[in-house]
Amino acid sequence: MSDETKLTAPGGARPVTIQADAAITPGVYSNLAMITHRKEEFVFDFLFVQPQGGNQGQAVAQLRSRVITSPGHTKRVLRALEENVRRYEAQFGPIEEAEPQPVLQ
Repeated sequence: MSDETKLTAPGGARPVTIQADAAITPGVYSNLAMITHRKEEFVFDFLFVQPQGGNQGQAVAQLRSRVITSPGHTKRVLRALEENVRRYEAQFGPIEEAEPQPVLQ
């Protein structure tokens, strides 16, 4: 079973029907993102760092999702994030940045 949503892209692009499997629609929680790139693509790794840490106190992170996309699409995502943060802050006030996460090895 899947959910469907109709989306009209900005700029006069034709409408898109978004299909989402029921297992994916709840989403996943992430409190750390790592971004790497090479000429052809950007890789976004969304991780969850467990607050209690590992057996020896080290940070433990689980990969929750990986998105691989083109440089051109990455730039569109960056613009969309900037616009959404601007709108959010206009409505709810400034967002305070979270404390830095530990360096993962």
